[in-house]
Order: sequence, then C-alpha cells, then structure tokens
Amino acid sequence: MSEIDVPALEGLLARIKPRLDAADYALLEKLLASFLTLTRLVRERGTTIARLRRLVGMTSSEKTADLVGPRPGPDEPTRDGTGAGAPDGSGGTLREAAGTGDKHDGENAPVEPERNRPESKRPAADKREGHGRLPVSAYPHACHTRVAHETLRPGDPCPACGRGRLYELADPAHFLRIVGQPPLIASCSCCQRLRCCPCGAVFTAQAPAEAQGDKYTDSAVAIIALLRYRAGMPHHRLELIQKNLDTPVPASTQSEAVIERAEDLRPVHDELKQLAAQASLLHSDDTRGPILEFKGKRRAALVEKGELPNPDRTGLFTTGFVAILDEGRKVVLFETGRQHAGENLSALLDLRSPDLPPPALMSDALSSNPPKGHAVIECNCLAHARRPLIDELGNHPEACRYILERLEQVFRIDALCRQYRLSDEQRLRLHQRQSAPVMSEIETWMRAQFEQKRIEPNSGLGKAFHYMLDRWPKFTLFLRVPGAPLTNNVCERALKAAIRHRNNSLFYRTQRGADVGDMYMSIIYTAEINGENALAYLTALLRHASAVAKRPADWLPWNYRATLAALAVRGDPAQPDAHKPAA
Repeated sequence: MSEIDVPALEGLLARIKPRLDAADYALLEKLLASFLTLTRLVRERGTTIARLRRLVGMTSSEKTADLVGPRPGPDEPTRDGTGAGAPDGSGGTLREAAGTGDKHDGENAPVEPERNRPESKRPAADKREGHGRLPVSAYPHACHTRVAHETLRPGDPCPACGRGRLYELADPAHFLRIVGQPPLIASCSCCQRLRCCPCGAVFTAQAPAEAQGDKYTDSAVAIIALLRYRAGMPHHRLELIQKNLDTPVPASTQSEAVIERAEDLRPVHDELKQLAAQASLLHSDDTRGPILEFKGKRRAALVEKGELPNPDRTGLFTTGFVAILDEGRKVVLFETGRQHAGENLSALLDLRSPDLPPPALMSDALSSNPPKGHAVIECNCLAHARRPLIDELGNHPEACRYILERLEQVFRIDALCRQYRLSDEQRLRLHQRQSAPVMSEIETWMRAQFEQKRIEPNSGLGKAFHYMLDRWPKFTLFLRVPGAPLTNNVCERALKAAIRHRNNSLFYRTQRGADVGDMYMSIIYTAEINGENALAYLTALLRHASAVAKRPADWLPWNYRATLAALAVRGDPAQPDAHKPAA
C-alpha cells in the first residue's frame, strides 16, 4: 500500500467541498477518516484481523457460546473424545459444577432448573432488563401530593351495592409525571430597602437564612462535579444547556466552584487511601490520561527550565485502583499523571501497615503493574488470557474451542460461588475440587501441543499459549489463595469513568486539575460501587465540611448516614439548600 499524503488529501477535500452538498461531503469526509484510521491500525504491530473486526463493530460478543456455538449434549463426544458429563476427578462431574446437578452441599452448589424454581427464588438477573418501566419507589425525592376522592369519604355507603361501607386502601393509586427543569436552578431573595429622604440613610431587610452563604450552594457544586466527573459533561456543555434554559452558569465559574470546594473533600479522600492501602486484595489497571501541561510546547518549556523530572518519559496515565475491604466494601481510587500503575501502587502501599502480610494484586500482565519496594502476590486476569484465543478462533477453531469451553466451565463455577454467596474458604475448596482438574487439563494439553510440534511457537496461537503458560501460577492463584479473583473486570469497569471523562473533555489542562478530577471521581465512584447515592453523599460532605475535617472516618459512604442521624439528634446547624424543584 502506497503512503497516504494527508495534507494532499485535505486539499482534495477542500477543492471538492463546493461541488457537493453538505450531506454528501460529510459522508465522504467520514469515509476518508475511517480509511486513514484503518490504515494506521493495519501498520501497528500486533494488529490482527480479529482485532480490526472488533474495532469496526463486527464482533458483538465475547461469550463462549456465541463464539464457538452450543456445547455438545450429554451423549455427544467433545473434541477430546469424552462426553459433556465426563468425570472431573472429584467424584462429581463438570456438568454438576456448572449447575445441572441434583445436590446442594453449600460448596458444590448446583443451579435448580428454572422451571422448578418458584418466582421468589429466581435470581434478579433473570428479569428482563431495558423495559424502562420503574415503580414509584424508584423516585424517593418526588413531591407526593395527597388527592382525596371528589365525592366519597371513608365510612360512606358503597354507591355500587348499597350494602357495604367504604374503607381506605393502604396503597393509593399513583400517577407519576416527569417535568423538565435546568440542572442548576437560580433563586433570588429580593430584600426590601427603605431610604430616609432628609438624611439619605438606607435600611435593607435582612436576608433569610436560605439566601445567605456562597452563591453556589453545596448541592450546586455537587451537581456540577457529578455531571463533569461521572456523566462526562464538560463545563462548556453545561454552560450551553443552562443558557438555553435561561439560567446561565459560565464554564469558568463552574470550574472555580468545583476547584475551590475540592479541599473540603480531601480528608475523606485521604481516609479512603488509608483504607485501600490496608486491603488484602487490590485491583489495578492503566489507561491514557492526557494533561496539556506535559505535552507539546508546554512540556518543552518545562524541560528547558529543568522543572520536569525524568524528561525522557512522555507517557501520561490514569491508574485505577479497586481495593476490596471487609464485608464486601470497596474503595475506588484514580491517579492521573506521569506515573504508571506500579509507581502509583508503590506510593499507595507506602501507607500500608508493616505488620500486614503482602496483599494480592490483580492486574494484566504488563511489567509496569507490580510495585517496586513492596511485596505483592501477583495474579493475572483470565479474561485477558481468553482474548488472544478469541483473535485466533478463525485460524484455529478446534484448538481455541477446546480451551474456551473449559475456561467457560471455570467461570460458571465462579458464578455459582457468587450466586450462593459462598465464603472465600468455601469458594477456594469448590475451585480446588472442580476447577483445578479443568485448569490442569488445559495446561497439560497446551504443553503437549508444543512437545508434539502441532503448533508453531511463533504463530499467533503459539504466542497465545505462551502468554498463558509463562504466567500460569498468576492465572491460577484462585486455586491457592482464598478470595483471589479470576478477572480484573471490576477495575476495568471503574476505569470507564476516567475514559468517559477523557472522551468528552479530551484532557486536563494542568496537574492540579487532574488531581481535583481524580479526587471527585474517586469519591463519586466509591459511593456508587457501595450502593450509595453519589449526589446525596457528595452534598453531605460539602455541607458538613468542618465536621468532615475533624473526623473523616465517620463520613465514609457506608457510615455517613448514621453520622447524619447522630448530628440531627444533637441539632445540626447545617441547613439544606433553600430550593425546591420546579413544579
């Protein structure tokens, strides 16, 4: 393929633009942009046809059943000549471990057939999603207005039969309506002014309590932060929306309000970091985190002044951490800057108590993920091990199917552990009985392919096998350590918050802006992942900033409501924002 001259292509577009209507020109422009992107990806090292298909949306699922088709029936032979119900070496079968057995001992917990389960015992995930119908209870802050019957009252005779008396039902009929209003609503207290004609003295009525304080209330700052750092709405877009709704809020003012109140959140953020450092399990992953201060001419100026340490480093990253605490609580932290995941993890583990054993670290297999100067028990993500096999499925369908189907059995067993809420020890014993023989079979089979020279080591499939075999102890840590996860999916889901922000805001301007964004995103996502309303939590922290600074441990997502209740009993001086939703 000949080299594409991008400036010449831009000139061509400029010349033909007057000859085409707007719709045709836009279509042609998108087509050429897609072609240039595809050309760049083809030249990149490691790009495969399967990866290109995923990038253009031609692969909609990575589920094993969708990729390799349905599994064989109980009497049909599999690729290795055994039946689907082959013994697993523990006295049971893999089919039983996957949920079709008839016994339930708490560790080898089968799934009861759907047709035999009553509705009350069916998992919530079985309900069809996406129907869009929500109950009234999903709107806890809706304004409820009691409406009495026009003519009838409790105790009146029944108009239908004339024999009985009417009584009021506990559950009224609900008619819910959704109204539109700006995200930020302005309220103004117009205080009367009186002036003396002879002396000119002016007397102004005292502003009510709800009109005193900062122009941007605690809830306003919380809304701006939630839209920016969780919903991915840059300040200039909110400015445009507010302008069209006749409540203008300049982007620069939004930024000032958010940055100014960030220090009120720092005590809780520091407390979350302390808790995360003591966790027994940490998930870690990296993504790009552009900061203009360290790019282009700005970076060159810093290097020239000698103000940029390690000037040879050009990468900018956003690291996501998910720390698994006791009782299922989680802490999510984000760090954006010039340090990669391993360096950020080293800084976090500096806060760890020296009396604690090394934590387990779940991450991908990049060498930059483990920390330096701190011991960790590394485990790698099995989902990452599957992806090279999925890329090679079209070239080696039999071999890839053999491994993918067995990995699916392991994931099914882990799903059963979550469904039946087994303890870490019970989960470990179940995996050792049911998953260990499957993983051992996979390892033995892959090594046999190399020994019998059935696979070229430097081929795509050979590299996929080496990727797993070279890291086999890290991929199978869940067979030795209680609570060790199979995948890093929880961290990758958390990083989507940073990716959404990057896709919409494109970059941070300075390192300080990145630090503020990381703080807000960490607090917001930690509240969400623990089942708390992020807006209510953020507003409570800002409204009680002085109390938060004194005892940040009492203002964590899982205990702040109890703290609010205690303050209410003692008489909390903080008042809610004086604004009601528009009717």
